[in-house]
Amino acid sequence: MAINEEATPSPSSSRPWKYHVFLSFRGEDTRNNFTGHLCRALRQKGINTFMDDELRRGEDISTALLQAIEESKISIIVFSEDYASSKWCLDELVKILDCKKSFEQMVWPVFYKVDPSDIRNYRASFGKALANHECKFKDNMEKVQIWKAALKEAANLSGWPLLDEYFSIHPL
Repeated sequence: MAINEEATPSPSSSRPWKYHVFLSFRGEDTRNNFTGHLCRALRQKGINTFMDDELRRGEDISTALLQAIEESKISIIVFSEDYASSKWCLDELVKILDCKKSFEQMVWPVFYKVDPSDIRNYRASFGKALANHECKFKDNMEKVQIWKAALKEAANLSGWPLLDEYFSIHPL
């Protein structure tokens, strides 16, 4: 199925898709550059894209985001330097991978100025962020282990590293 086709599933599937694409990203890192440009380009092509700018004020963010993930055909995860420092991003990631298994959602990672092996092996900023989470969640280490497993799983998916400021795409 082409990305800009109707968001409803094929007859063999009973899952209704409200969005073609859900964007998962660390706002402080990429909202005003790569992810913002990507979202705008997708929408200009008629691709129904969910970005957290669609949330209404006062809406329960976690419920709305989790529902949007479930209602999306594709999730694009924009891994950036501080992605793992956000528990929101990590919770989204876990939900995305759950939907990949449960609803056969497509998941496309983008490695924005980060090395997938640093994510897989919890090095550099990913290692630091996880160490901080281990301190904060020392009474709930199971949650941190779930996040670690999700990071490893997602980093093992075929994706696109964006290595420089000119957004050169080099498929893995």
